[in-house]
Amino acid sequence: MSKKGSLSINSENIFPIIKKWMYSDQDIFVREVISNACDAITKLDKLSLIGEFTKPSDYKGRVDVIVDSDKRTVTIKDNGLGMTEEEVDKYINQIAFSGATDFINTYKDKANDDQIIGHFGLGFYSVFMVSDKVEIDTLSYKEGAKAVHWVCNGGTDFELTEGNKTDIGTVITLHLNDDCLKYDNEWEMREIIDKYCSFMPVEIYITKLPKDTETIDADEKNDTDVVLEEIPEKTETDKDGKETKTPAKVKIEKRPVLLNDTNPLWTKSPSECKKEDYIDFYHKVFHDYKEPLFWIHLNMDYPYNLKGILYFPKINMEYESAEGTIKLYNNQVFVADNIKEVIPEYLMLLKGVIDCPDLPLNVSRSQLQNDGFVKKISDYITKKVADKLSGMCKVDRENYEKYWDDIAPFIKYGCLRDDKFCKKMTDYILFKDINGKYLALPECLEVNKIDTENDNADASSNDSAETTVENTEASETKTEDNKDSGEAEKEKNKVIYYVTDAVQQSQYIAMFKEAGKDAVVLPERIDQPFISELEAKNQGVHFKRIDADLTEEFKADTSEDEEKLLEEQSKSLETEIRTATKKETLTVKLQKMTQAKTAAMLSISEEGRRMNDMMKMYAMQGMADMPVQETLILNTEHPLVKYLMENGKDEAKKETINLISEQLYDLARIQQSPLPAEEMTKFIERSNDILLKMAE
Repeated sequence: MSKKGSLSINSENIFPIIKKWMYSDQDIFVREVISNACDAITKLDKLSLIGEFTKPSDYKGRVDVIVDSDKRTVTIKDNGLGMTEEEVDKYINQIAFSGATDFINTYKDKANDDQIIGHFGLGFYSVFMVSDKVEIDTLSYKEGAKAVHWVCNGGTDFELTEGNKTDIGTVITLHLNDDCLKYDNEWEMREIIDKYCSFMPVEIYITKLPKDTETIDADEKNDTDVVLEEIPEKTETDKDGKETKTPAKVKIEKRPVLLNDTNPLWTKSPSECKKEDYIDFYHKVFHDYKEPLFWIHLNMDYPYNLKGILYFPKINMEYESAEGTIKLYNNQVFVADNIKEVIPEYLMLLKGVIDCPDLPLNVSRSQLQNDGFVKKISDYITKKVADKLSGMCKVDRENYEKYWDDIAPFIKYGCLRDDKFCKKMTDYILFKDINGKYLALPECLEVNKIDTENDNADASSNDSAETTVENTEASETKTEDNKDSGEAEKEKNKVIYYVTDAVQQSQYIAMFKEAGKDAVVLPERIDQPFISELEAKNQGVHFKRIDADLTEEFKADTSEDEEKLLEEQSKSLETEIRTATKKETLTVKLQKMTQAKTAAMLSISEEGRRMNDMMKMYAMQGMADMPVQETLILNTEHPLVKYLMENGKDEAKKETINLISEQLYDLARIQQSPLPAEEMTKFIERSNDILLKMAE
């Protein structure tokens, strides 16, 4: 048997393109060749099951990777079904054919196609990215088959001759080119196999040539070990006469090292897995020393096959990146990390593995080809995550609250990116209030208003404590044929007050608590677009920062005449304070307040603040520092404000008036956010001047 010729290549599969451009990562050849080897073993197992092959009693499928730095070779050996001369000619020489596809078509009525990895006949040719010369030695399982030797020097010319292999299976030997000698290094190869093949369904071993040695106890020696030296048992006596025995040992050639787990956790039923199993798997795969918060085990057989585990990691948002890793597998063969078509964008904050044999991959297994099918898989994953979270909120609220601060970024980001997910999760979004209590959105919206000024309020008002919502009701009377003409329909607007910085806005928080009001704490950057999204999706719900306006609870009762007088005095004082603070657009409003200790508050409309935040976030040219309309509210019950009202026109006290005006304005600003560096310096200097005046 001897044959020479040129490789048969279809026009759309030109060899140089396969060799140089088909794969984005050079080391992908390891995955392709080992996948083919596992495939050959899987096929042989299926042939055995249907009675077309009788396996020896001691048969166990395995793949051996042998790196030889002296010969500059990498060898991949399997004991699968092997190939005949005709099959080598068809599946190797004629590049366009796919062995796995042909196998499935032949045996589709006798065996299912689970675990048939090699869907692509082109995968083998990835070896030419790193090799000057490739040899194949193979012997088919078929009765009377002859061994075959195939060699190709990296062009389109090959030589096919009779081989000398005596056991069934295939050996592929890669003669590395000068630029790829790193692949004959054991540790480099182990790292690549760990990346692509750590969960393949057939045992994968690595051997280094020349072989290293290892020393083991004599009673651990196997028949297959190559013994280099026998070390007899030794007895030693210490200075106290105590004897210590060292058992007999043998020095052997280092055994092949098993590199993969053939039954990863995601292939098992959730009922078989313990908490420790999930945690150990997490540590092993993601090398994260912290424990995950919880996980979701995906296990679906219909209408498509999908298994996996998604972990919610504990992330320190202040010091760590919020980027996760979702590893995508196809029949336990690693495909890629974070493929956005399969993994919903927000879930890329998680860590996990997903194995879907039905994925329509392209020839390099790095891209997807069927958007409709993939979208269904993505939707399924989204649904399972939402079901897990909502279920936990319903039946395990205590733990859900415990995890909330850590998982909130995932959920909020998911609500911003995925309408379906947002709809499923809206009722299970938690808000921590200023008292440290967690409330779901429906719980925030079901509370009633308290009138803190009316001690004679009816019992129903007294019995209900307001949390985050102020309800303002407008009634509209309409006549219907079947109703009394006086019946009114009530329309509610619900305001949820919030805090962005519990320390900075502590005075407002104290006022809220004193008034029996509540607010939720929303300190993260994502919270601003998140609450805007909730408002858009929940009609009548509005979020307002607690310093956005002075609510009725903090206003003392005033007559109509008092209101007019305060309005006139406000205009007069506004001119003086604008001059002192150099704020030409500042609005000043005098208000009689219930809290006598509060001198001044600064309010910015919710709309104005959000617009300004948005400008800064997107750094819009010329608009990043867009001024917002500020209103300085002065409490007429406070002595300092009374001093301003009584002496604002006194030229002799002008310096003191200006000091107090500037100081009150800056104190009100500090309650909202830190002052810029230059203005903080002036504030400190002014504070010192005021203290000096007190000391005079």
